[in-house]
Amino acid sequence: MQKLSYFLKTSHFTLFSKPLTSPFVKFQLNSCLRSYKSPPVTGNLSEIKMAKSATGKLPQPIEDGIGRRFWIKSRKAGTQALYTPFMVCLASGNLELDTFRHYIAQDVHFLRAFAKAYEMAEECTDDDDAKVGITELRKSVLEELKMHDSFVQEWGIDVAKESAPNAATVKYTDFLLATASGKVEGVKAPGKLATPFEKTKLAAYTLGAMTPCMRLYAFLGEELQALLDPSENPHSYQKWIDNYSSGAFQAVALQTEDLLDKLSVSLTGEELDIIEKLYRQAMKLEIEFFLAQPLAQKTVVPLLTEHNPAEHRLILFSDFDLTCTVVDSSAILAEIAIITAPKSDQNRPENQIARMSSADLRSTWGELSKQYTEEYEHCIEGILLSDKAEQFNYEGLRKALEQLSEFEKRANLRVIDSGVLKGLNVEDIKRAGERLLFQDGCTSFFQSVSRNEKLNTNIHVLSYCWCGDLIRSAFSSGGLDIMNIHANEFIYEESSSTGEIVKRVESPIDKVQEFTNILQNCDKDKKNLTVYIGDSVGDLLCLLEADVGILIGSSSSLRRVGSHFGVSFVPLFPGVVEKQKHVKNGSPSWKGLSGVLYTVSSWAEIHAFILGIHTYKLGGVFVSHSQLCSSLDFTSGSSVRNVNAILLADVPYVLRVPVAALMKI
Repeated sequence: MQKLSYFLKTSHFTLFSKPLTSPFVKFQLNSCLRSYKSPPVTGNLSEIKMAKSATGKLPQPIEDGIGRRFWIKSRKAGTQALYTPFMVCLASGNLELDTFRHYIAQDVHFLRAFAKAYEMAEECTDDDDAKVGITELRKSVLEELKMHDSFVQEWGIDVAKESAPNAATVKYTDFLLATASGKVEGVKAPGKLATPFEKTKLAAYTLGAMTPCMRLYAFLGEELQALLDPSENPHSYQKWIDNYSSGAFQAVALQTEDLLDKLSVSLTGEELDIIEKLYRQAMKLEIEFFLAQPLAQKTVVPLLTEHNPAEHRLILFSDFDLTCTVVDSSAILAEIAIITAPKSDQNRPENQIARMSSADLRSTWGELSKQYTEEYEHCIEGILLSDKAEQFNYEGLRKALEQLSEFEKRANLRVIDSGVLKGLNVEDIKRAGERLLFQDGCTSFFQSVSRNEKLNTNIHVLSYCWCGDLIRSAFSSGGLDIMNIHANEFIYEESSSTGEIVKRVESPIDKVQEFTNILQNCDKDKKNLTVYIGDSVGDLLCLLEADVGILIGSSSSLRRVGSHFGVSFVPLFPGVVEKQKHVKNGSPSWKGLSGVLYTVSSWAEIHAFILGIHTYKLGGVFVSHSQLCSSLDFTSGSSVRNVNAILLADVPYVLRVPVAALMKI
């Protein structure tokens, strides 16, 4: 109910994209979730240390050029690149030197093609200023190659000569050079370009394929630089990080985007769409480039690599309201109640449950929401009056949240007694759920998990929502019928709600008890790995009980209460890198009740951390692309390039561990 007062003040706010109908009333609700904005978060967050990482934010554009717009659209790809096993190991400083050497060799091959593409774009463009700009960018690539030469001098070997380009490198360089050669839909070959406009268009296409590399490396450099601790020993790959985080490189990335904007200014909408497709393809190839680096060492990402379905059971728990959804379910139910309610002068059919008028409903909802908000804030302040814990104190937190639990139950009783939940039609509720908008990336994450039976994963949604039917219909619309829903339920007479609810999950204590019951009812034949994803104070106990507790969003009350009882909030990527620093031969330690919660800004980050980008099944164990490379049994005449070509094509290969098939998930 915390967002309900905001909803009631914005009467233009509607919740669904298609009309809903019931036996009593027909009405049309306009699409509105896309325009919903949460009320500003209040509270002092200055004490919360947030590393500059994917958990915090991606670099934001100052101007609205297409290069910067495309980068913002690629935030998911940027997160995926950051969470690749190679990048996590590099960030931790324990990336094995042989892997880094292989990477440098591949990057030398790539940069030579990159410089050649710039040269071709320079020859193509008819604009003198653009020529000068491209020349400067090509020189910056040559400087980057000098840095790579410095590594070669330190090692005393020319790794590029000793290592042929692998399939991912070839795929990427072929793409760049093909684009620069005019092998793009609707573009003539360079020798046949008759007009300055045609030449400029090809140069713009080429820059569109090259800009992602520059912006992504600038982003990665800044992210890794933000993690360095001056008090620690020098980072093993300090030179690499310093180069890509430097002001000079950041300026070159910006210059590349500015030049792309300049070359694209006269292009049509269709031509700009082509550039965006080239941009997305280049970003995809960048990620494949990182994934193709062979890793023989243990890594903490993706989390799934530590999951052997024969021995382990992955159990995913998630809150619903504002964790999965854009808006709280109380606002949805209030919207349905108000819009379907009779006007004050309408007569009620004899067999229909008595309901308030829409005006009375709006007024009553407003009063309930105001009272809830005031008492909730008072309850939180009361919890914070106790002495602040010097270290993590779970028992103290649980005892304090018993106060909040009692408040939540009283608030629900007020809602029931008020009669505002009377007369809602079950079909209207289900249709509303089907049209409910989820947080970006939420449903695709659960679909990736649930549609793969080999993962042996159980998914449970724990929610205060008054109506489980709303949750089930919302997930069902995304093909997620197997989700286990633990929520309160409406009581119906025929198809209309009576205003009463079956109380199952009303409070933080109810949630953690349900969490515990689920685990206790699991078969004991396998070891559980639990992940809980939530956003509010009501999720705190479950977040802490889980092996991995992931906090999405920026609830100030959760952070204040958690910090008061010694809970640490760590951005997920820095937390993963810290875990990687301590991984040797053993598995990383993910254990509940550690007092540490990991914060994220998006479901894309959760997806990258848990599932990774490309994951394969090898001998019953799920492994990343790079780990799979290290497990291949090379037949006579095979090369790294050939092996990667096979992997990128998703074709089974000869493995040291016999398996019936290689399955990509």
